[in-house]
Parts: sequence; structure tokens; C-alpha cells
Amino acid sequence: MAAITLEGVHKSYGNVPVVHGVDIEIADGEFVVLVGPSGCGKSTLLRMVAGLETITDGTLRIDGRVVNDLAPKDRDIAMVFQSYALYPHMSVAQNMGFSLKLRGVAADEIDRQVRQAAQILALEPYLDRRPRELSGGQRQRVAMGRAIVRNPQVFLFDEPLSNLDAKLRVQMRAEIKALHQQLKITTVYVTHDQTEAMTMADRIVVMQGGHVEQSGAPLDLYDRPANVFVAGFLGSPAMNFIRGTLVAGDRPGLRLDDGSVVEVRAFPAALADKDVIFGIRPEDIEIAAESGFEGTVGIVEPTGAETHVMARAGGQDITLVRNDRVAIAPGQQISLFFLAPRSHFFDAESARRLNI
Repeated sequence: MAAITLEGVHKSYGNVPVVHGVDIEIADGEFVVLVGPSGCGKSTLLRMVAGLETITDGTLRIDGRVVNDLAPKDRDIAMVFQSYALYPHMSVAQNMGFSLKLRGVAADEIDRQVRQAAQILALEPYLDRRPRELSGGQRQRVAMGRAIVRNPQVFLFDEPLSNLDAKLRVQMRAEIKALHQQLKITTVYVTHDQTEAMTMADRIVVMQGGHVEQSGAPLDLYDRPANVFVAGFLGSPAMNFIRGTLVAGDRPGLRLDDGSVVEVRAFPAALADKDVIFGIRPEDIEIAAESGFEGTVGIVEPTGAETHVMARAGGQDITLVRNDRVAIAPGQQISLFFLAPRSHFFDAESARRLNI
């Protein structure tokens, strides 16, 4: 195992910069997820760690050793790609042991390591099969097994679950997390799926436009996002945002452009009269019995365990989540009440968090 350090790492393609001075410390044995929208630079950053992309500027260390100019084979890493990249003419066992064969490892040692990895991944019954005879989840486990037999210091995963259906993704998330808990190998995992990031990571690094927006434990980022981008990216359904001016007085709240005031209790006194972006997560909105923020129901989505309600209120689209089965119909008038202790306030111009 090994720690990974990125110091001021830049990447440009010609005159086009795509990664801008990234600084990340990944501890020995840590599971870190790089997450962000397509084109944010997360896969490029991973490929620089792997040695598949050159670093334009900055320093990359693995286990304290500067590896900027080392070839991928000399970095002691193993990478699992989005595509399984299995040799179709080889058996599962041959695919898993191929890298060891290239290294000149003895046949009996290859067999021992392959069977050990197959036991970890529940692949023992499939060692003699060809990739075409396997399901998508089994093929992904073979790709993981090929990485395990190398016994690397670092695992790198580049969106490995994107080709799987929803049910398999949930299963494989659990399997990858369990594998990390068992092997305790430093792992860097790239995804655009915030659910994968929240459920799998020891620490999440949120990226946008080649920059790191925020880094921290999943629930820390969820509860105290540093800016509007992180707040809106993490969470499903996404956080609601309402622009307005915070006003104190007998009826403290958020004054909207139309002059109406949405009740927001107990906001920090220092924010009075400030233009803000008010953020509230869908699960922190209740349907009030008394008069509240009046809205009209647009769409109702029952999911079984929850009910998602999309409404139009004060010229804003608002989504709320109920943990019960409510009898609400499109077109119905409802009153919304915001749970103030879970409110988020962001500066209207910078979009940075105000109540840190």
C-alpha cells in the first residue's frame, strides 16, 4: 500500500488547459472517489496517476517517490477500466494471470495467485469459461481479479460500473467496497455518479472545470457544501435553490423578486439584508398544515419507499421528498414549510457558502 500526493498538478493539451493546479493528499489505504460531471478532468487526473497521461506541471508522488517520469509498469499500480478489456480467446484464469505470465512468474505461482483472487471474488466456478460466457458483473469481477493478482500498491478505477444495469451497479458497489475493506489497498475511484461516491468513499473529491471544488467525508460534503455547485451535485433529488434577500423583523424570511416573503426562521443575524441563494434539500421540506410557502403541485412520483413531489411556488420549481405515501395530485395547492436548521445560505454573487 502507499500514499499518493498531487502537488500543483496541471494538464494541458496544446494551449488548452484541462486540469488547473490540483492538490490532493490520499492516505495509505484510503478509498478516495473523484466525482464530477463529464469533462471536469477527473479521468484525466486518474490517467496521470496511472502514467497514461503526462503531467504538464506539478509533482506526483506514490509512496513518497516522485513518479512523474516513470512508465506505468514501474508505478506499482493496477487499473480497472470502464471497458472490461478481456481477451476473448482466453479463459477467465488465463485473463487473470496474463500479466504475471508476461513477468515470467512460474506457472504454479500464477495458478495459486489466480485461485486466491478467484476465491475473493467468487469466480472459482468460472475459471475455465471464456468472457462471452459470463454476465456483465462477472466480467467486471474478472477485470478486478486481473488487478488483484498483481498485488499492487494502488488500485485505480475509471468508471467501472457505467456499463452495468442499475441492479448490478448496486451489487458491484457493495462488492468493490467489501474488497477494499478486505485488502486495504489505497484506491482512487472515478465516477460521475454521486450515489456511487456517497456510498463507497472514505473521502470524496468534487471536481468541476479541472478544479477541486471541495474534498471531505461524504456526509460532511452533503451537510456543509462549500458552494452551490457541490450542494447541487451531491444529493438526489438535487438541492433546491431560491434567490432572494434575507429580511429580519416580525416575519423573518427570504424576500423574493415579486416582493413576497418566504418564512425562514432562525437564520444567522449577520445575514440580514443580504442577497443570498437559499438552499434546502428536498427531504428538509414539509407540507405545512398552516399557511406557508404556497405552491401548485406539478408532478408526483411514487417510488415505493418515498414520494417525490415537484411543485411551482413563488416562480420557483421546488422538489420535496416525503417518506410516506401521500394523497397529492397534480394541480393541487399545497403549503411548504422549510426546516430552518438544515437550511443553507450562499452568497448571491460568489455562490460560496455563507454560514460556515
